[in-house]
Amino acid sequence: MYKLGIDVGGTNTDAVILDDKLNVIVSTKTHTTKDIETGIKKAIHQVVNTNNIEVSQINQAMLGTTQATNAIVERKNLGRVGVLRIGYPATASILPYTEWPEDITSILSNRYALIHGGYEFNGDPIAPYSEKEVQEKLSEWKNQIDGLAVIGVFSSINDDQEKRVAEIAHKMLGKDFPVSISSSIGSIGLIGRENATILNAALNKVIKNVTDGFSNALAEENIFNATVYLCQNDGTLMSLPFAAKYPILTIGSGPTNSIRGAAYLSKIKNALTVDIGGTTSDIGVLVNGFPRESSKAVTIGGIRTNFRMPDVLSVGLGGGTIVRINNDDSVSIGPDSVGYAITERALVFGGNTLTTTDIAVRLGFCQLGNPRLVESIDKKIAQKAMTKIASIIENGLDQMKTSAEDVEVILVGGGSIIAPSLLSGVKHITKSKFGSVANAIGATIANVGGEYEKVYQYSQTKRSEALADVEKQAGQQAIMAGAKANSIKLVEITEVPLAYAPGETTRVKAKVVGEIDNSK
Repeated sequence: MYKLGIDVGGTNTDAVILDDKLNVIVSTKTHTTKDIETGIKKAIHQVVNTNNIEVSQINQAMLGTTQATNAIVERKNLGRVGVLRIGYPATASILPYTEWPEDITSILSNRYALIHGGYEFNGDPIAPYSEKEVQEKLSEWKNQIDGLAVIGVFSSINDDQEKRVAEIAHKMLGKDFPVSISSSIGSIGLIGRENATILNAALNKVIKNVTDGFSNALAEENIFNATVYLCQNDGTLMSLPFAAKYPILTIGSGPTNSIRGAAYLSKIKNALTVDIGGTTSDIGVLVNGFPRESSKAVTIGGIRTNFRMPDVLSVGLGGGTIVRINNDDSVSIGPDSVGYAITERALVFGGNTLTTTDIAVRLGFCQLGNPRLVESIDKKIAQKAMTKIASIIENGLDQMKTSAEDVEVILVGGGSIIAPSLLSGVKHITKSKFGSVANAIGATIANVGGEYEKVYQYSQTKRSEALADVEKQAGQQAIMAGAKANSIKLVEITEVPLAYAPGETTRVKAKVVGEIDNSK
């Protein structure tokens, strides 16, 4: 049996096929197209036909996609959202959509309402919850919204009101109507959690288009036996029904696929990873085989959120980055790039733009295109450019380090040919012959994941019971996402005491993974 993995990046769409022992059988790299789907079809066609793969033997297909990010940034294909915040009157001073860019709030319809209810930090009700208010508002919004976002104050402690609103919405608007509840999406902070929940509700149409497009691309190559999964942004997979409920979890899956692929190819579990593409380089941190999660608030398309994201630093350096020689013979690198047009515009391919790839070929780092076309570049100038390239990477690595010690680095990505073999502050650099498609490999080898976070008061709940509960809930999430129940393993569990709250209030978060359940 075979696994097919696709990763759609900003410049390239990569595809790989692995056998049941996770050996790479064939890989390809094609340009990402404007409509995304065409590039996916081309990549699938190439990997299937290069080695005459028996398509009936492909039983799993995984896709890492940037479509959700693009939809938010470009304001395209987003649905109309109704926002119900359970927290009146306590939260009325800051309304939903505060500080959102106006262009996106109008697309989302700017419909919101505050209803009575919500909880204090210790679980006591703030105000009596009113189902009548919920019913009246949903009746008013019927046929005017495409999705509902429900946000309760301190729902991280008690989410029963959010769940009750979801039940009412499914009864009044239809059992399949998309409802996003904040306790399963964001972290503690109300506004960041609310923003993430609204975006999740707005992405339902986007993720449906993605899954339909991927299924169509598979059908065109007569791949009918494969179960389809989408990549999450923590380096794990989720089934299509789960992705339909949590489309926001696909945001940032590209960098995590690269980090997971780098770990798989190098067999290293703790290191920094550098994925050099055509336009940018993503520097991530590998901890126990998984990407380190960012502890900062995340801004997407001008909207501040607090849902989980990988800790990745992107710098403007890629294989297509433009190199300029100034009048005083100094050299500047980017940040602009020729991107996917590198095979037309770079000097080694007969173009007229000096790129970082031309510098690498001139210094003999790699054999690519026609090396004679870059022989006219002064070697001292080329060495100056390479010093600057190294400096950009070294500065990025310094920002991601947690100590002054030299670090292990795994180098992947199609543009990794431009990196020097020695870098300051680096103990050792590991490369692989399949490093250029590490992102697609990362998508293919991933397990199904689940994560759960809740706030407990240890003065009322025993710590051991809280840890067991959050691990159990994370396991349930993984099973819903498509994991085998008997294969669930705990990856990590974290506890963060909330110093401003009494009763030893602690935020507990668990992450688990499990094998793909092919019976679903």
